[in-house]
Amino acid sequence: MPDLTPQINILAERVHAMRGEGRRLLVAVAGAPGSGKSTLAEELSRRLNAQKCVTRVVPMDGFHLDNDVLGARGLLARKGAPETFDSAGFLHLVQRLRERTEVIAPVFDRARDLAVAGAQVIPAEAEVVLIEGNYLLFDAPPWFNLAPIWSLSVRLEVPLQDLRARLIQRWLKLGHTSATATRRAEANDIPNAEAVVARALPADIVLTPDGQTVDEP
Repeated sequence: MPDLTPQINILAERVHAMRGEGRRLLVAVAGAPGSGKSTLAEELSRRLNAQKCVTRVVPMDGFHLDNDVLGARGLLARKGAPETFDSAGFLHLVQRLRERTEVIAPVFDRARDLAVAGAQVIPAEAEVVLIEGNYLLFDAPPWFNLAPIWSLSVRLEVPLQDLRARLIQRWLKLGHTSATATRRAEANDIPNAEAVVARALPADIVLTPDGQTVDEP
């Protein structure tokens, strides 16, 4: 795993420079599945909280539709694709998070493969909310309505061949055989990753695998 310290340093400095009295910052951490969004968001949250800046991480995955709903719609095999999320509900949550009030959010339990309602509390004193997910900078309705809301947007760029290896490894860690893990990644995860890359909206900061940061125009 690459050393995230230089990237965390840059992002923390940018967040501190944007802080304002009474204002809540919404920072999008976007990228394809397997790009390292969760790890980056958690490390940045740890740094900011240590610096006395109350920060919480809100994953988009809490808005996965339930497997029964996906099955009824013929979408279970496509779980993780844009149409398998409650996108309107997620947009509503993000709009609520703009206000400096307590907000309750769902989380996704990967081991049980389901979303758990009311499982996370974002307290009113949270000055920064790091929102991580695949489709935060995605050029398709209704996802593109999120882009103007972000106080700061960050996108992780990882070559597709590296994403493929990471996505297969993710299924292996859940106990699947090599053949099953590869099949599941290639049937769904990798097409989703390709879509995220192909339809990416501009980000304020792009993070590359070599630890570099690039400000997009």
